[in-house]
Formats: sequence, structure tokens, C-alpha cells
Amino acid sequence: MKLKSVDISKTASASSIVFEALRKAIIEGDLTEGEPLRQDEIARLFNTSRIPVREAISRLEEHGLVKTQRYKGAVVSGLSASEAEEIFDFRALVEPEVIRRAVPQMSQETLAQARESWAAFSKSDDPMTWGELNRDFHSVLYQASGLQYHLDIIDNAMDRIDRYLRAQLVLSNGMERANEEHMGIWQACMDGNAEQAAELTRQHITGARESLLQNLSNLR
Repeated sequence: MKLKSVDISKTASASSIVFEALRKAIIEGDLTEGEPLRQDEIARLFNTSRIPVREAISRLEEHGLVKTQRYKGAVVSGLSASEAEEIFDFRALVEPEVIRRAVPQMSQETLAQARESWAAFSKSDDPMTWGELNRDFHSVLYQASGLQYHLDIIDNAMDRIDRYLRAQLVLSNGMERANEEHMGIWQACMDGNAEQAAELTRQHITGARESLLQNLSNLR
């Protein structure tokens, strides 16, 4: 199991630390679809009891990253084509509205930070960083909306698809297109054009949706 050993035996928030470590490993693909999460092994890696591990796995299941199978216990969840389609349809509804609400509230600091994230994404040749950099770009722009409930749900949706999106960018050579679309979204925000930013965000999501669905069978 690809997890770094951490001694959290004296940490009050042990379950949160285990949760974040497992979540990161799943999103980045270190724990792959169908891989079992053995509580005893994880507890040893973190030098803790099974209780915080069990709590962490329960939270992961609520987020859709883990499922319980008969005879196997908890395993890393996969993503079916219908689930992927539903997540993208949801994002295409919610994220344009979030950025529409955010644009009038964006500061120059926000726009500069988003530009830095976009530049880092465009220059990176390490696929392992693409998911995080992509999320950073969108998250910085969305934060100005102040819609924290929406942002939390978007984060959960991205957790489900992040590892597949990264692989899809590799298989489809999609970085150039993603960079161009990020540039368009950023420029619309810079111009204060909320409607254009919303429409470009919707197109960005639906385009990624089509590409992922075409490549999903090759991502397992």
C-alpha cells in the first residue's frame, strides 16, 4: 500500500489526518480502483488504533471515494460512465453560476493569484501536479463568490473525478486545450464579464466531460 507512515498516536485529530492522507492517495492514484483498505495495516502505518481509521474510511465512503464490498470490506471506488456523466452535468450547472457570482467580487490580488496558478499549470510537465494546479486555478476564482456550501460540494465532486481527469489529459493530449480555455476564463474575469466567464466555464466543463467519457474505458 502506497502510504507514508506517520506517527499520530498522540494526535487528537487522528481520524482527520488518516482521512486526508487516504483522500490524497486516492485522488493522486497511489491507491487505485478496487484496492482494499485494510484497517490493521493502515493503523500500523499511522501508529494509531483502528477507531480513527474506521472513522476516516466512513468519511471517505460518504464522499464516494470508498465503498464496502461483501467479503472484501472497504475498497477504493471506481467511476462508471453514468456516474462521470452525472458529476459533470452537475458541475456544468453549478460552477458557471458560482463564477458568475464571483466575478464582480474579484480583487486584483485574486486575479493575480489565479494567473499564477494558470501559468504553473501550463508550464508543468508532471502529470501528478495537473489535478492540483487545475483545481487551484478554478478554486481561486470561485472563492470570491462567498458561496461556501457550493464550493464544498464542488470540492467533493472534484475528488471523485480528479484522478481520471489527470489521466484523461495524458491520453487525449488535452493540456493545450485546457490552457487555452483557462486563459479565456481568466481574461473574461479580468474584463469583469461575468456572463462570458460563466459560459466559458460551462463550455470548459462540458468539453472535459466529452473527452473523459470517450477515454474512460482506457483509464482503468
